[in-house]
Amino acid sequence: MNTLLAARACGGAALRQGLLGVLLGSLALPVAEGAPFEHREFDATLQAPYRAQPAERHSQARTFVLRFDYPAVLQEQAVTWRLDLLTPSGRLLQRWFGIERLYREAVTVHIPWGGRSSRATVPDGIYHLRLRALAQDAGPPADAAEFASTEQTLAAHVSELVEQDWDIAVGEPAPPAMPAFHALPRASARGSATADTLPYTVYYGNLHSQTNHSDGGGELATCHGAQPPQSAPYGPDYAYAYARGHGLDILMTSEHNHMYDGSDGTNGAADTAVAKALYQAGLASAAAFNASHPDFLAIYGQEWGVIANGGHLNIFNSAELLGWEYNDQQQLLADTFTPRSDYATLFGLMRQRGWVGQFNHPALAGQFLIGGQPFGYSADGDQVMALCEVMNSSAFSNNDTETEAHRSNYELACDKALEAGYHLAFSSDQDNHCANWGASYGNRTGVLIATGALLSADSFLEALRARRVFATMDKHAQLVLTANGHLMGERFSNSGALHLVANFASASGRSVAAAVVYEGVPGRNGTVSALSNEADTVITPADGEHFYYVKLTEDDGNVLWSAPVWVSQVPAAMHPRRH
Repeated sequence: MNTLLAARACGGAALRQGLLGVLLGSLALPVAEGAPFEHREFDATLQAPYRAQPAERHSQARTFVLRFDYPAVLQEQAVTWRLDLLTPSGRLLQRWFGIERLYREAVTVHIPWGGRSSRATVPDGIYHLRLRALAQDAGPPADAAEFASTEQTLAAHVSELVEQDWDIAVGEPAPPAMPAFHALPRASARGSATADTLPYTVYYGNLHSQTNHSDGGGELATCHGAQPPQSAPYGPDYAYAYARGHGLDILMTSEHNHMYDGSDGTNGAADTAVAKALYQAGLASAAAFNASHPDFLAIYGQEWGVIANGGHLNIFNSAELLGWEYNDQQQLLADTFTPRSDYATLFGLMRQRGWVGQFNHPALAGQFLIGGQPFGYSADGDQVMALCEVMNSSAFSNNDTETEAHRSNYELACDKALEAGYHLAFSSDQDNHCANWGASYGNRTGVLIATGALLSADSFLEALRARRVFATMDKHAQLVLTANGHLMGERFSNSGALHLVANFASASGRSVAAAVVYEGVPGRNGTVSALSNEADTVITPADGEHFYYVKLTEDDGNVLWSAPVWVSQVPAAMHPRRH
């Protein structure tokens, strides 16, 4: 496997389809060619085979692939990049760097690595690849002096870099010992929990996607990016049926909140009543689908915000369309006004309304500003934001065989949010813009709902608020972290030893190749660090606040992330207490 470093009756349904057709038709606008401005964002991905091919088993050689893209960029870019290969101990083994010209079309760079044939000593182990890349408006063609300045350029723009980090296995490193674990029941095989397992059932979902209510729903044969708003053939009803048919338990269609006027900019001629009615029609579509499919949870909501000087986030349970745009009659093209890119105000409204959110494909810098700080802490935000998207398959993939090679990792940005003080679980979604909801790759967000409870918006939101969630690149795998008997997502006080256990199960026979326990300090605004390479770890934390999570890598390179636990370590003379 290649790992990348991207109305209930029939009559009621017909009536809804007719209403949606009228709504979409009334919002139709001329559109400009090219990708929508909303997705004008530099993207850098790294694809690296986790294991060498059988023919290269002796040398352990393989080829790394870098891919740079910048949809709808207005000027040619100079992409300065550096790829580091680090040993298991963190020592630099090899480095590659360069400058690429990027405009209109994505650029791909192939980097052959000779493995043991290029280095005297490359022992077995888990090695680390780190890509750092920067896009800037291009000047004259690169020359020797420009290449010589690559290191200085990256160092001078640390806050603007895109970074991708993935591991590879060299040889056959010894796998970690894994604790015995009885897998939690799957949604497809519901039943009572047995005495030797936790009382939860695992539901697998894709919590980030679009349909033709905004810039998604594109026909697979011709879809290669975001669609002009409300132009594609497929809407929420089709998406829910597609996802259910492909084995998902949950799908959220998260439409861009500022595209309900049928525009990627502002449509001054838009009818505010029509825009608001389209959002309500989406909510009705999800409710009707759930009423007729109790084994599936359809969620309709919005992806709020903009990329430039903003950041996207999902709101899972808002009955109101939020926005900041007005038509030529100075009528708000939404139900409720929310200032653009004002996250402090948004979080306050979300807390007041009881809404739950997810940070989508977060950048390391320049997004979710509070008090001028990226991921600046907000007590309101901490209450309402439950998830951070740790990885995505390509948002513009038209793959429907779960084999998409371009995938992106946002773990460093999620770590930054955790260090800022946010209490977040990790999620793994697809951000589908083509009609392949959940089918571009096998990654999923695993949600733990009490066994015996109905799959519903209420039980789903209860699980999110409790952070009983894990992220996985393997739809057949489970990861549940416990700490002194407390379940991942919990916040508790502790004195003395802390026993962290990464419980893993695979329904497809996969095994764990590597385990890492990470530790951080909420509110420190520092760096999350690796604590242990064991799935069963006992430590005694220093007094104070801590969080811990586990990342497991399967033998094929797929990765799982647990939700953290948050621990207030108190002196041994004090009795632990639950928060």
